Order: sequence, then structure tokens, then C-alpha cells
Amino acid sequence: MSPTVEGPTHASAQTAMSAPVSAAYSYCEAVTGAQARNFAYGIRLLPTDKRHAMSALYAFSRRVDDIGDGTLPAGAKLARLEETRAVLGRIRAGEVDEDDTDPVAVALAHAARRFPIPLGGLDELIDGVLMDVRGETYETWDDLKVYCRCVAGAIGRLSLGVFGTVHAPGRGTPEAARAAEYADTLGLALQLTNILRDVREDAGNGRTYLPAEDLAKFGCSEGFRAGRLSAGADFAGLVHHEVRRARALFAEGYRLLPMLDRRSGACVAAMAGIYRRLLDRIEREPDAVLRGRVSLPPHEKAYVAVRGLSGLDARTVTRQAVRRRM
Repeated sequence: MSPTVEGPTHASAQTAMSAPVSAAYSYCEAVTGAQARNFAYGIRLLPTDKRHAMSALYAFSRRVDDIGDGTLPAGAKLARLEETRAVLGRIRAGEVDEDDTDPVAVALAHAARRFPIPLGGLDELIDGVLMDVRGETYETWDDLKVYCRCVAGAIGRLSLGVFGTVHAPGRGTPEAARAAEYADTLGLALQLTNILRDVREDAGNGRTYLPAEDLAKFGCSEGFRAGRLSAGADFAGLVHHEVRRARALFAEGYRLLPMLDRRSGACVAAMAGIYRRLLDRIEREPDAVLRGRVSLPPHEKAYVAVRGLSGLDARTVTRQAVRRRM
């Protein structure tokens, strides 16, 4: 018995697309390629319909993030975010026509008709960016998790709506039912890696995301402005502590991979693999994040993509799961 795929059929993927919708997707793909190199690298591995949908999700998410990261006064940002939430409401209500002047709304509305995308995840993203605008800080990891689930875990669950899941015989098992939870956890792992990578940039913008109790434990409560540390600060100890937390999240989130079809699994493995390698670099040289943004060269990204396409990561996760059950 062959596996079944929960999601759109091949025939639906080939449905003719109107010129306005095609142009809207092209706009979203251009935004994705220009603004999100790691994300764009991963979604290249997807078939066209899924790549289009993921580009639409990214372009809408980018709009939300840009409002939060922009230079407008807080009051103006709050108003813009509510305007964006209203656009999402129109999409959800089916009120966006193909000739709408907002190409991101056109593309996302089309994607939401084609795939079972849980659009409420974009409301969560807006809620997370509102936390940024209001200058919220986080005392504990449990507090920070709330933020991470909004801005990254929700993206994992939204993406799962596009990918669908593949179930061999035995579908409906507890493992299969936890796919959304694994996607959410993988999003947390990516976001914590982002927080470590961007610690200096965020400090320069007046933001501190790492939990206050962790900062205090390692003598880093004074922050990281201009890459300077207070006397006695154990920044390496702080980074290694957060790296261990991120690795545990990756290990849990990677259990999603065997639930995805080959190309969706390759996309997820490529994006997650890039961030895991970033985490490796940060662990080896914690002070590097205080000097500038840590990144991977193209040849390493290419290796991660090939590894994802080979299914190696998914097979490794499956073998580990079998060993745990023995």
C-alpha cells in the first residue's frame, strides 16, 4: 500500500492561473529572493505550487516584520499592524479579488484557497510583532517561548499547511497527530538561533530577547551594546547554555521530517540544516556574534540542500525513533 498525501492533488497543482495571480506570485517570489536568502534557498526545492504559496506567506510575514523593525513612531506602527490584520481578515473572508491592488493579498488569498493554510498563524505573527513594538522583555525561557511561538512557531504551522503530511499505513497514530507540534518546535529552534546570531544588532536597536534570568546567571545583565561586555561576564557560557536549548528543540522538531513528502522534507531539512550549521559556528566561536552577523558560504548551503534532497536527515530521524521504541 503506497503512502497517502494529505494536501492538494497533483491535478489541482496544475490548475490554470490567471495573469493577475501569476504576477502577484512573481512579486512575492521577488520579495522572498531579495529579503530572505536562507528561506529562498530552501523553498527552491519545492514544486511550483508549494513554492508560490510559501513565497506568499513569506511576503506577508515580511510586511509584518518590516513594520515592527521600521523607524515609524510606536503609535504609527500599531496602526499599520492593525491595518495589516484587516487585510488578513479580508483574505480570510474571501473578499480579495484577483484585480486587487495589493499583490501580496492576491497571492496569499489564492494560496489559501489551494492549501489548508491556518491563517490564524499570521494573526499570531502580528501579535508577536506587537510585543516588539511595545518593548516587551522576557524574564524566563517560558516567557520567551510565548514570543517565539508567535513569530516563528506559527510560521512552522503555516508552512505545514502548505507541505501537507505523508502517512504510511498507521495514519492517525499519536506521532502523526503531533506534526503541527513538531513544526512549531522547529520554528522555536530557528528563532532561538536567530536571537543568538542577531544579539548585537538587536542590542543596537534597544532590544534584548534572551531571558533575563539567563543573562543574570552568566553576568550579562548589562547587555551587549556595541559588542562590549561588562567585567566578569561569561558570554561564552551564556551562548553555550542557549545552544544546548536550541539543539534540544532541533532534535524534537526534526521528528517532523519523516512525516513530509520528499521535496517538502528536503525544503525543511535545508532551511533547518542551514540554521543548525549557524548554531555550530556560534557554539565554536561565541564572540563572533558580537563582531557581526554569522553566515554560511554558498557551498555549505548547497551541501545542506543536497543532504536534504537525499532524505538523509529524515532517515536518520526515523532510525532514531525506531531505536527509542526498541
